[in-house]
Amino acid sequence: MTEVLGAGLALFLERSHTVSPQQVPQLVDEAARRLGLASAAVYLSDVQEDQLVPLPGTTVGHGHPTGALAIEGTVAGWAYRTMSLRLSHQPPTVAWLPLVDGIARIGVLRVTADQLTPALLDGARQLAAVTALTIVSKSGFSDLFSRTARRRPMTTAAEMVWAFLPPRTLGTDKVTSSAALEPAYEAGGDAFDHGLDDGRLHLTVVDAMGHDLAAGLASAVALAACRSTRRAGGTLTDITDQIDEDLQRWRPGGLLTGVFAHLDLDTGQLAWINAGHPPPLLIRAQHVVPGVLEADGELPLGLGHGYQPARTVHRTQLEPGDRVLIHTDGVTEARSTNGQCFGEKQLVDFVTRALAAGEPAPEALRRLIHAILDHHHGRLQDDATIVLAEWHPNTDDTTSP
Repeated sequence: MTEVLGAGLALFLERSHTVSPQQVPQLVDEAARRLGLASAAVYLSDVQEDQLVPLPGTTVGHGHPTGALAIEGTVAGWAYRTMSLRLSHQPPTVAWLPLVDGIARIGVLRVTADQLTPALLDGARQLAAVTALTIVSKSGFSDLFSRTARRRPMTTAAEMVWAFLPPRTLGTDKVTSSAALEPAYEAGGDAFDHGLDDGRLHLTVVDAMGHDLAAGLASAVALAACRSTRRAGGTLTDITDQIDEDLQRWRPGGLLTGVFAHLDLDTGQLAWINAGHPPPLLIRAQHVVPGVLEADGELPLGLGHGYQPARTVHRTQLEPGDRVLIHTDGVTEARSTNGQCFGEKQLVDFVTRALAAGEPAPEALRRLIHAILDHHHGRLQDDATIVLAEWHPNTDDTTSP
């Protein structure tokens, strides 16, 4: 079986370089059959993580076309939400396996067999891993996967913002960072960034004034300036100075607030600048530590010459297991039809309950953003963005700053 597995996956990888995105479902299914499985089908999560949508051309058994599956209340959705294997033993035996890019969920793989032995399950897991890598590698030059994940067209502003955004979840054995952004199809003023570099996690959340293409442009300029400065070795103050300069030059009047942070993954020291933004929250042992990340208010970015103060870099020491939550005001100010705000208390209660129940950060944020949408009956009047970062080092390796 080991030789069959190795040969089957080797052929898959060899062919994956030259097949078109449209041929991926057939490539995966053929590889599954070479491994001894009866069939395999690829489902991708939609943009709002409501449904698992089959890739075009996917079939299951006897050539019947598949349909979208809800993430809530289905076996496939359970595998996606928990990022773990789920079996159904009604003939034929079906296994649902998560498709994961790093630690970011992108969908599920459905495989069938007359009997799923441990060896076949091992082959299915490895097939899921190479399938995810293939999809991610081809996403940059094809619209197929983006189109599959959308249930309606995006506005131009939202298209521009999403083009600048990194994967929603990333992490290592020391840190996990996950983000959510709504309204997915009409986003305009909010944006987030997170990235790993030289033992450090960078976090950014910005909220541009307005909810249109101009606001999206301001956010895009801010993210580009942030990355350009960061990749040149700049500090947090260099980042905010560059954003101010670029907004003044390329987007006059493009006012925005933001939080910019660096987390040292070895020591747990968090440094951040808050430019007129709601203060981040520190969650420790399922409780918010009051006031730790609050600071004196500073002016937003983009006010122009004469309104570019020297920014203050704040610092605090995290403990292993601490979580930092950064959000825009669209989260707490989302109002129901009777005018009731979602509010910071409800935000904190929801997140802490989800984390106490053992939910991974991506799932906690997925459910939170849907709770905010439900509170507003599916229509937000402002963008709502959340980034949740957890520092979880091996305590034996943690050193004092």
